[in-house]
Amino acid sequence: QVQLVESGGGLVQAGGSLRLSCAASGRIFSINAMGWYRQAPGKQRELVATITSGGTTNYRDSVKDRFTISLDNAKNTMYLQMNSLKPEDTAVYYCTAQVLESSGDVYVDNDYWGQGTQVTVSS
Repeated sequence: QVQLVESGGGLVQAGGSLRLSCAASGRIFSINAMGWYRQAPGKQRELVATITSGGTTNYRDSVKDRFTISLDNAKNTMYLQMNSLKPEDTAVYYCTAQVLESSGDVYVDNDYWGQGTQVTVSS
């Protein structure tokens, strides 16, 4: 059982900044990768950014150079620093993690999702 708890969402004006956090807890052997997805009203859920435990990052083009994803391996906590926010960034942001867990005599990868945190950017 692994839980992901997001925080840091809120309401900001265009051009402002927010930092989201996602803390993973539970029976975690290791985290392979974590990421942020978002879903805006009337749109499909889309990838925002991902990071591996080794620090490899990936961003969608629309947030590149504005958002920074990071992972504190010691705390099992992921962050998304969002700068120069735009109204089109408004969405529910979801944390996801691929976690390596023990299952009997083997280890398995399981994907987990947080409950989401609302980010609203006003113009």
